[in-house]
Amino acid sequence: MAATRELTPADAKRVFRRYWWILPISIVLLTAAGWIASQVLPKRYTSQTMVLVEEPSVSEKYVEPVITADLNRRLATMQEQILSRTRLEPIMNKFGLYAADRGRVHVDDLVERLRSAITIKPVEAMQGTGAHALPGFYITATFDNPQLAQQVCTEITSMFLAQNARQSEAQGEATTKFLGEQLAEAKSKLDEQDAKLAQFKRQYLGSLPDETQTNLSMLMGMNSQLEANTQALNRAQQDKAFNQSLLDQEEANWKQRQVGGQSADSADQQLGLLEDQLTTLLSKYTPDHPDVIKTQNQIVELKKRMAEPVKTPAPNSNAQTAHEPPQIQNLRAKLKQDDLNIAGLTRQQSQIQAHIGQLEGRVQSTPMVEQQYKEMTRNYQTALEFYNDLLKKSENSTMATNLVHEQDSEQFKIYDPPSLPEKPSFPKKPYFVGGGFAGGLAIGVGILFLFAMLDKTIHSERDAEFYLKLPVLTVVPTLAVAGLNGNHPVAGRKEHMFSGV
Repeated sequence: MAATRELTPADAKRVFRRYWWILPISIVLLTAAGWIASQVLPKRYTSQTMVLVEEPSVSEKYVEPVITADLNRRLATMQEQILSRTRLEPIMNKFGLYAADRGRVHVDDLVERLRSAITIKPVEAMQGTGAHALPGFYITATFDNPQLAQQVCTEITSMFLAQNARQSEAQGEATTKFLGEQLAEAKSKLDEQDAKLAQFKRQYLGSLPDETQTNLSMLMGMNSQLEANTQALNRAQQDKAFNQSLLDQEEANWKQRQVGGQSADSADQQLGLLEDQLTTLLSKYTPDHPDVIKTQNQIVELKKRMAEPVKTPAPNSNAQTAHEPPQIQNLRAKLKQDDLNIAGLTRQQSQIQAHIGQLEGRVQSTPMVEQQYKEMTRNYQTALEFYNDLLKKSENSTMATNLVHEQDSEQFKIYDPPSLPEKPSFPKKPYFVGGGFAGGLAIGVGILFLFAMLDKTIHSERDAEFYLKLPVLTVVPTLAVAGLNGNHPVAGRKEHMFSGV
């Protein structure tokens, strides 16, 4: 048969019937070879342990962990550190690994050989959990001695536990120290902003934005006081002018009485003045007003004096040495009191005006002060929030570091201690024998296929047309040859085919 010719089930059946013995021979030979290889190849023993990640005893809702990096990345980092030459070379020296190859093989190659004998495999997380929920990992060590494999696996496991503890403590302490330094700096800035704000409040006391309404209320009160003070000052000045006129009149009358009696015309004039003043006051105020009552009393008193009889002084009396009557002394006392009242009211008016000017200045400067005050308050509030945030983080970091020291944080726990292998992990006899069987079967089938491809005998019309390159004209059917007794056909059969143009 040619290589391009397709094989049919009949061809395969015919070749199998002829060369069937090849298949069992190849299977037996390859299976035996696999069994021999499993007995001859060097034995390798694998020790395995499982390390689980234990969750913190205190919920993350109360104390946030210091280490927030993904556990896969942490595990990869620890694996690179532990499987480095610096960490593996002491293990080689401790257990005397590859002693026969020392001096002939470079140390880096021996370290690489040891590294390839150690495998770190993460435990598959449950479906629906995140990458940070990695439950644990496996550590395996493969060597030609089971005790040595167990010792190396134990050593590597201890290194992972110690490395995780050191890393957690170091990161916790570093985080706490860093936050402490930042907290001290933030407190210094907060104190600085607090001092600036206090100084600003002292400098612009009374002009702060929250005092604007108070200033306006005080300004309205001061204006009312100023108006009342002005009115009181005007009344005091009027009283002084009136008392001065009365004093002048009383002095004139007293002098006249000393020389010959009081002039009725001057008393009438004084009475007329008081009545005119009373009329003016009644046009402005009610009858119960103090000024109205005071003027009425003065009119009554003047009328009493006018009704008194005139006393002629003795001839030998000295008018210059006579004492002033009580009316004049009272008027002089009233004038003095009026001067004191006017001076006090004038001084009070100046104070009120100065206070009003100060309040008006505060109100006018409030917009500018408010802008500066808002900026300083904003800076202070930012510094305060930053300080409070750092304080909270620092306290959380301190608690998390304490949990690490007390071994209450996330840590590695050995679930299965490193095993002492009883059977070699390589070579495994079932795998080698099964592989030999499968290989023998494949090789036997391949040989039968090759024989079928190399068979060039003609067994059908298709074979004839393929090899002779001619069409088939007729086919002689297979004839059965009878035996000697004429009843049984001969086992052999022949086909005769004729081809032509």
